[in-house]
Amino acid sequence: MTRILINGFKGRMGQALLACAPQHPELQLAGQADAGDDLGALLGGGEVVIDFSVHTATPGLATLCARQGKAMVIGTTGLSDPERGIVAEAARQVPIVLATNFSTGVNTLFWLTRKAAEILGADYDLEIIEMHHRHKQDAPSGTARTLAEILAEVRGLQLAAAARHGRAGLVGARTKGEIGVHAVRGGDVVGDHTVMFATLGERLELTHKASSRDAFAHGALRAADWVVRQPPGLYSMLDVLGLK
Repeated sequence: MTRILINGFKGRMGQALLACAPQHPELQLAGQADAGDDLGALLGGGEVVIDFSVHTATPGLATLCARQGKAMVIGTTGLSDPERGIVAEAARQVPIVLATNFSTGVNTLFWLTRKAAEILGADYDLEIIEMHHRHKQDAPSGTARTLAEILAEVRGLQLAAAARHGRAGLVGARTKGEIGVHAVRGGDVVGDHTVMFATLGERLELTHKASSRDAFAHGALRAADWVVRQPPGLYSMLDVLGLK
């Protein structure tokens, strides 16, 4: 049985993890923490930390887990490149699953997006549209960023230069080197993502819509049971699902 610790348990995802954990008999909840708690004092009772906190807290936690030999599952979004670097450094000592989305359906969307981009080629314009609830603080979503990274990699583009985060004013005709990324916020939407491939005469759209956070929670719990059996390294949910 894998002993898990949940960091960020007061948040929406933390609450979903607490609700779903009893459905996984292979897991045992060994502790929970949130902002202001001494997670270091709790680490001794667990084997893996599931972190859904805030991006500023995750790097320090990753360093602490590396020091104490604890595996991690990180679902916190909004990590900056330097913060990701700290996580990657910790992964040299312990196994870490870092994913922007733990849903099996969304990770299938990642796989399908790569295959579609490879098959359709450069004649198709690429656009990503995501919608989330009014309380989400980062934009675009981590999932949308991952989708954009996949498209940029397939096309051989630098995402920082190719991304167009919305359009306003006299921006001119669309170029082939653009990847449009559009964030919509409102209501209680858990998460909708659409990848659009548009060319003359036809359009292909790949869409995933989440109606409950339980799908993300079950995926993160599955990742926690998987990661404790892996050697040190930085993994994604595609590794957990065997889609790589």
